[in-house]
Amino acid sequence: MSSETDTNPAKSTATDREDLSPWFLTLEDLEGPLTWNDFFQNENSVEIDVGCGRGLFLFNASEIHAERNYLGMEIDYKEGRRGAKRLKKQERPNARVLGCDANRAFSEFVPDGTVSAIHVYFPDPWWKAKHHKRRLFTADFTTLIYKALKPGGLLHGWTDVFDYWQLMTGHIGEHGGFAELPAPEERAAEHHMDYQTSFERKKRMAGWPIYRGLWQKDG
Repeated sequence: MSSETDTNPAKSTATDREDLSPWFLTLEDLEGPLTWNDFFQNENSVEIDVGCGRGLFLFNASEIHAERNYLGMEIDYKEGRRGAKRLKKQERPNARVLGCDANRAFSEFVPDGTVSAIHVYFPDPWWKAKHHKRRLFTADFTTLIYKALKPGGLLHGWTDVFDYWQLMTGHIGEHGGFAELPAPEERAAEHHMDYQTSFERKKRMAGWPIYRGLWQKDG
């Protein structure tokens, strides 16, 4: 969770400087715009997980769908590196974590019309009114992800906060470029790792409702 703007990325400590390349990179390591075939060294489709946190979704999805590439974006470098260590340990060729501000990454590094799916799971609601400017979902962000998606590409959005759900769906609806599809139903987890994200696991075990949405880019 959390790839919001207006937050300084956490710096690595002396004990957290393991070389995780290419599983963990920052925008300073790259030149934009990216060429996905070069970045992943294959021609497979690309999906982006915005605010990937410790990377449970990346880890599971990249194993289940070895034919797809997954890029996680995470503004908290420490959390992003934790997820990247998992990927490195398994030597996953189709998953990477990018330490970055998502708005800048989409603006400068993600080529338009090249992404098959974008996943936004449990973005930070930034409860205090003075912090609302830090929220990920804005009209501008909605436009950025629309531009990044291929025609027919999918947007997955989940949150446990009803007010944020209204914010998210409001921006998506007002944009006008997305068709709403049936949302995925909640399913019983078969084991401790069988959740979309570690945050979903925490909230569901505490009995919180989860709001799930799925949209498709028109055109």
